[in-house]
Amino acid sequence: MAKKPQDLAVTGESGEHEYETGIAVVTADKPGDPGIEPHRVRMTDKSAKHERAAARQVAALFSVSIIGSIFSIWAYYAFPFNNSDAASLRINTIFLGLGITLGLFGIGVGAVHWAKTLMPDAEVSEERHQTRGSEEVRARAVEIIKLADQESGFSRRKLIRRTLYGALALFPIPAIVLFSDLGPNPKDSLRHTMWGQGGLRLTRDPDGTPIKASDVQLGAVFHVIPEGLKDLEAPSMLNEKAKAAVLLVRLDPADIKSQREKDWGYDGIVAYSKICTHVGCPVALYEQHTHHLLCPCHQSTFDLADDCKVVFGPASRPLPQLKIEVDADGYLVAPGDFAEPVGPSFWERKA
Repeated sequence: MAKKPQDLAVTGESGEHEYETGIAVVTADKPGDPGIEPHRVRMTDKSAKHERAAARQVAALFSVSIIGSIFSIWAYYAFPFNNSDAASLRINTIFLGLGITLGLFGIGVGAVHWAKTLMPDAEVSEERHQTRGSEEVRARAVEIIKLADQESGFSRRKLIRRTLYGALALFPIPAIVLFSDLGPNPKDSLRHTMWGQGGLRLTRDPDGTPIKASDVQLGAVFHVIPEGLKDLEAPSMLNEKAKAAVLLVRLDPADIKSQREKDWGYDGIVAYSKICTHVGCPVALYEQHTHHLLCPCHQSTFDLADDCKVVFGPASRPLPQLKIEVDADGYLVAPGDFAEPVGPSFWERKA
C-alpha cells in the first residue's frame, strides 16, 4: 500500500537520500561539480578559409551600420515633413527609423559574430582574488590584455578594425543632426505669450467661445485659449497654443490661502498655465476635494489653492498664474501676460 506524500521519509546517511514510495526505495548520490564542458572546435579554428570568410562577414556587418547611419541622415532631409501633412511625417519616420535600425543592427550583430567566430571561446575557471593586486599581478594583467588583443586579432585584423571605427564614428551623427534641428535655445521666448497683447478674452478650447464669469460654477474646470488663437494659421497657432494654454477653475474664496492669488483672480475664479514646469506636459487632472492639479506624465502635483505650489513630484517651481478681470459685458479677460515664463525651467532664465 503506497504511503501519502506526508508519510515519505528522507534520511541522509553518507550524503545519500532515500525516498520511500511504497513501491521501491530510490537512492540518489549528492550532485557534484560537473566541470567545464569539452571545448568544441569551430570551423574558423580549423580552417583559414572559414576564418577569412568570418572576418569579411564581420566587416560587412560593420559596413551595413555605416550605410544605415548615412542613410538615416539622407532620409531626414530627403523626406521632409510639415505639420499639415500627416503622411509626410509617417514617411520621414519610417525611413529615418530604418536607417537608425541598420546602424544599431550592424554594430550589434557584427560584434556578436566577431566574438562567436573569431575570438577565443575556451571556457576557464578561476578562483576569486583581491581586486587590487601587487605590481607583479598588475604587470601580468597588462600582459593578459595584450595577449587578448593578439588572440582577438583586433590590432592584426585591419579590415574589421577600420570598419568598426567607421561604424562607431558615424552612428552618433544621425542623433547630432536630429538634435541640432530642434531649434535654438528658447531663452526668453517662453516669457512672452499671446496673452501679452492685453485685454484678450478667455475662450474655450478648442471652439474659441468667450467665457463669462457667470458661466464658471464652483468646482468647474475650463480648458482655455486666448481670443483669436484659433484663427491663426499653422504652425503659428500650435506654437502659440503650446505657450498660452490655461486651466480655469472656480474655488470657494475661503479655500484660497494666498492673497496674491485672490488679487489675480476674480471671485474665486483663478487661471493658471497648463504647461507643467517639469518637462512641459499638459497639467489637466483636477482633484476637487484637495484642490490639487496633477501632471499625468511624471505625477508632479500642484496646490491650486496656494499659488499652485509644488506639493509632490519632480517639478521645481509653481505653475505661473494668469491675472484675470471681467469686462463691461461680463466676460473674463486677461489684462496682461503671465508673471513668469511658462513651461519647464531647464534653460537659464533671466530675472
